[in-house]
Amino acid sequence: MEALIASFGMVAIAEIGDKTQLLSFVLAARFRGQHERIIAGIFIATIVNHLFAAAVGGWVAGHVGPDLMRWILGLAFLGFAVWALIPDTLDEDARPPRYGAFATTLVLFFLAEMGDKTQLATVALGAQYASLAMVAVGTTLGMMAANVPAVLIGEKLAQRFPISKMRFAAAALFALFGLLILLKVDFSLGLLGS
Repeated sequence: MEALIASFGMVAIAEIGDKTQLLSFVLAARFRGQHERIIAGIFIATIVNHLFAAAVGGWVAGHVGPDLMRWILGLAFLGFAVWALIPDTLDEDARPPRYGAFATTLVLFFLAEMGDKTQLATVALGAQYASLAMVAVGTTLGMMAANVPAVLIGEKLAQRFPISKMRFAAAALFALFGLLILLKVDFSLGLLGS
């Protein structure tokens, strides 16, 4: 359960203002009235991408010693903290191909997530937690929590939600995880409240 909660929280916050959230706004504007197809495309692209990323993290954890892994994970999360402070932009020339809303979303979302900070965070979370399924489910739910509202209410969300401040919250969360890992602090109790 800890893996699910940590993965959800980290990705939901980190996704605010990310290029895939900006892509959600663009897709909602391009395919008006097709919210269900866009959301289905986001979900399938994310779960496939994040299952793979969590598996890569699990493989790395099985092949790297615990002390080296602690340093890799701690420094990776600190790097994600810095990365979260850099605003994402969406290439204006990247226009969706003339396929349906579902296929376009599926392909564009999968490709946009490759090498993205949330995918790399999923790799790191997969290396941190034994339950790869819970990591993938948590990160996918985090992506959905950030992107479904973007699809449903588009521009109105951006006007009301301080995206610039969320970038700092995401950076703080990544930095906290990185420091806790480097300092060998068992933070599972704090996450679950038990």
